[in-house]
Amino acid sequence: MFKKILIANRGEIAKRIILACHELGISAVAIYSEPDADMPWVRLADEAYPLNGATAAETYLNQEAIFRIARTAEVEAIHPGYGFLSENPGFAAACAEHNLLFIGPDARVIQLMGSKAEARALALQCGVPVVPGLDSAGMEDAELAAAAGEIGFPLLIKASAGGGGKGMRVVQTPAEFEEALPLARREALSSFGDGHILVERYLSEIHHVEIQILGDKQGNILHLFERDCSIQRRHQKIIEESPSPLVTEPLRARMAEAAVRLAQVAGYENAGTVEFIVDGAGEFYFLEMNTRLQVEHPVTEMISGLDLCAWQIRIAAGEVLPFRPEDITRRGYALECRVYAEDPARDFLPSTGTLATYRTPSGPGVRVDDGVESGSVVTPYYDPMLAKVITWGQDRPEAIRKMARALRDTVVLGVTTNIPYLLAILEDPQFQAGNTTTNFIQERMAGWEPEIAIDEDVQVAAAVFEALLGGGKRAIAQDKTAEGAEAPANPWNDLPTWRNVQSG
Repeated sequence: MFKKILIANRGEIAKRIILACHELGISAVAIYSEPDADMPWVRLADEAYPLNGATAAETYLNQEAIFRIARTAEVEAIHPGYGFLSENPGFAAACAEHNLLFIGPDARVIQLMGSKAEARALALQCGVPVVPGLDSAGMEDAELAAAAGEIGFPLLIKASAGGGGKGMRVVQTPAEFEEALPLARREALSSFGDGHILVERYLSEIHHVEIQILGDKQGNILHLFERDCSIQRRHQKIIEESPSPLVTEPLRARMAEAAVRLAQVAGYENAGTVEFIVDGAGEFYFLEMNTRLQVEHPVTEMISGLDLCAWQIRIAAGEVLPFRPEDITRRGYALECRVYAEDPARDFLPSTGTLATYRTPSGPGVRVDDGVESGSVVTPYYDPMLAKVITWGQDRPEAIRKMARALRDTVVLGVTTNIPYLLAILEDPQFQAGNTTTNFIQERMAGWEPEIAIDEDVQVAAAVFEALLGGGKRAIAQDKTAEGAEAPANPWNDLPTWRNVQSG
């Protein structure tokens, strides 16, 4: 097992990896940008090293700086988390050149599966269903437009590299196609450095369902069931759940078998996710593969009882998966909501500022993965996700009820969040019935407004008042000032001693 690992990431995923390292007896090394210097996950690490600058390019994408710190800290491996460098084959290859183990698949597999075009070709080779479409490689725009018309509209234009909706356009007519194609190419080139485009038939009433896999270095690959990630805004997931309310046992078996077969042919190892779309008729089609830990991995952990982050590290260290597919059982239902510092009523505009008060929910079946605390500053430099709230129940209704309670118990003052928006989704009859296609946000939440708008100044004032009360309580516990002078008269000192738990 490793003795020391560097986490090349930030926020809640950095904290999550640090905790996994500590549970395995491994020292965790954090890196941090200038805006992140006071974040709680930095203090949680055994060692922490600064990155000069604030932007992602200056810091968490700065490979030279990361490798310099890795040498200084004398780490054996690097965990990339998700985002940033996690699916960068060049970074994975560079780790090997620096005698560091990259916790994830090797660079060849990241390159192969990171290209939607190559991954699609591999899926076809494996007999895994794909959406009817074509690859633009070697085709002029006019030739591509003619071929696209034969597929039939509406069509989806999407970048072969990257994700998150960048370089993606839905077009309804040939004229729209001709207008959108160069825009999609330019966006793909600017976002991913690759203008390679795919064109596919656009399926509107679909569910986004993904299969979690684990593979060791000995070629053993197993699946850990599915997650439904259909509740999305701008192609970004905001609510995930497992099991999917759509998937039947026969469909689950077929999708899982296809995911494992694809991973085996690719020579995949470590954690990964094979993403599919499922239509109303129950037919599924390969979408892409994410060669990393997913944001929504806690959902699978809750229903499987396995620590995916720890198993990433154990597999990278050479451990063999000790269980067979039939040993993995699914228990109950799990739900995850992503809490963002953003305003859904203002086109999801990110909200920056200081978290004057931040309190998380608790209770049976409630988990919170976060990387902030009261006093943390939400900056414009990084993704505005503050936390992931995860709940578990014996059935889906129980998981939803627990989530609604947990979100209401979550306190975030100082910035606007999407918590009221998430609650509105949970309370929607269509969501509760499991009718959650990828069009849900567009169809059910258009024009949403919070029931009660609270002015930010009021929120901050309430937070300041609470902080003052907390400060007063701390002052009351002190009999002397730092200089040794008598503390101000305190009426609480005149009360008799009282405890809420009596001895015996």
